[in-house]
Amino acid sequence: MDHHYADINGIRLHYVSAGAKGPLILFVHGFPEFWYAWKAQLEDFSRDHQAVALDMRGYNLSDKPVDVKAYRAKHLVQDLRGLIDHLGGRPCVLVAHDWGGAVAWNFAVEYPEYLSRLVIINAPHPVLFSRALRASPEQAAASQYMVLLRSQKAERVLAENDYERLVRMLRSEGGAARDWLGDDDLELYREAWSRPGALSGGLNYYRASPLYPASPEDPHYQPPELDPAAFTVSVPTLVIWGERDRALRPVLLEGMNEVVRKLTVKRIPEGSHWVAHEYPELVNRYIREFISN
Repeated sequence: MDHHYADINGIRLHYVSAGAKGPLILFVHGFPEFWYAWKAQLEDFSRDHQAVALDMRGYNLSDKPVDVKAYRAKHLVQDLRGLIDHLGGRPCVLVAHDWGGAVAWNFAVEYPEYLSRLVIINAPHPVLFSRALRASPEQAAASQYMVLLRSQKAERVLAENDYERLVRMLRSEGGAARDWLGDDDLELYREAWSRPGALSGGLNYYRASPLYPASPEDPHYQPPELDPAAFTVSVPTLVIWGERDRALRPVLLEGMNEVVRKLTVKRIPEGSHWVAHEYPELVNRYIREFISN
C-alpha cells in the first residue's frame, strides 16, 4: 500500500493506494476512523482495481481546517471530486460508510457522471435521515449521541483515559466472535486520534451539519425538510446495512426506493455499524457481485 498526498480544493489530502491496474474504486471512511478502516477492502480489490482510501479532511494525515464551516457538505463533495480528477479514474466505483456515506450521497446527486456504481454501508440518505429525526422516536432517541459530539466539551470527553469512549464506540456493538479491533489496530487508531486537530476535525462534521436531533438543551429544534426530487440518486446503488446498528436504525431504509432509482439492498442481520469490519468477506462479495453485474 502506497501513501500519497494531493493538493485539492485548497487543502492537502492524504490517501493510500493499492494496485495499479483496473478501474478506480474509492473508499471513504466515517467517524472516528481514517483510511485504515478499509484495509480489508484495499487488500481484496487491489487484485483487479486501482483501490484507493483517503483520509477525509480533518482526519489523520490530511489537512484539518479550523473553521467549522469548512466541513459543510459542499466542501466535502468537492474534495471527492478533486481527488477523483487527480487520480484520473472517472467514472469510478465509490464505496462509503457513515459520514463518508453522507458525503457520497450528496456527491452522487451532484456529480453522477463521476460514478459507475455507488456503494453505501450504514449511512442514511439525507432525506430519509431528516425525515426519521422528525417522525421516528426510535431514530431520534438513537441519535442523541450527536448532542455530545456537537458540544464544545466533546474533544475533552473523547480524549479522556486514552480515548476510552472512542474505543468503546468501536467495540460496543460486536460480540467477542466479531471483535475486529485488535491491539495493533487500536494503536494505529489512537495515533490517528492524537494528531493535532484530528479530534476537532472529525467532530466538526457533526457541528457543520443541520441534521441532528432535538435534545433537552434544544427541545424545539427540527431538522430541515429536504425535497426528495432535489436529492434523487440516478447512479446504480448498493446499500449494505448491518441491522444491529445502535445509532442508525433500520427505519432509515424505509422509503429508499423513493430517492434511489436503481437500488439494491443487502441486509446483514447480525452486523452492527461496523459491519464492514465484522464481515469483510461477505461485504466484499456483495460489492463484487454488484459492480460486476
